[in-house]
Amino acid sequence: MTSSTPRPGAASVDAGGPPEEGGRTKLTKRAVVDRALALADATGLDALTIRKLAQELGVTPMALYWHFRGKDELLDGLADRVWSEIDAEVDPEASWSDQLRTMVESLVRVLRAHPAAPELLKNSEKQTEASLHVTEVALEVLRGAGFDPVYASEVARLGLWTGIMLVLSEPGIKSLSLDERAELQRRKRVAFASLPLATYPRLVECAEPMTACDDPDFHYEFGISMFIAGIEAMAANLPASA
Repeated sequence: MTSSTPRPGAASVDAGGPPEEGGRTKLTKRAVVDRALALADATGLDALTIRKLAQELGVTPMALYWHFRGKDELLDGLADRVWSEIDAEVDPEASWSDQLRTMVESLVRVLRAHPAAPELLKNSEKQTEASLHVTEVALEVLRGAGFDPVYASEVARLGLWTGIMLVLSEPGIKSLSLDERAELQRRKRVAFASLPLATYPRLVECAEPMTACDDPDFHYEFGISMFIAGIEAMAANLPASA
């Protein structure tokens, strides 16, 4: 089998990989994952197929089956890439809450950088070296803070879900243009402001901030701070761990 001529920008091949028919070499696994993640971020996970990815890379679909036997394995590979981008290097001199905040902030940055990432991490059940490392560090931080294994595990899980839900709930519709988003925001604001004041005084009062979508950084900073403050409050009332 001979792969088709790569189009401009197609991934490079690994000279040390197993040769294909015609003397070509197979794509590296990293190159496949790089292009697949970029494609998923741009078009969505549902639109990502082995055939479409092969076209993007300028090869035949069989060239990709060397690394991934199907889409499920490919999605596991993408999830592992996302996990590997999360910075789990914490400052040992920092407080445990600052260490935890650093990890959640890194998680959020990675999820924001990859539109496909929230769904990837939400649906992937395969444990990889990258996911195990991030989870191990988080548990170590929480155990050092005095949480027992049950509470530490729950906080670690909630930390992941907090990051995912913050990204999924970011104000505004990203598929809209700036003008379209501003018009939608204006209509929603007018709808709140036009409610009967005697019945909905607080909704009328908060018509503008309730419909604001032009400061996503505040959305993330507030959400992370609320999560960390809640864990700090719990830590002060938990029995010491064994």
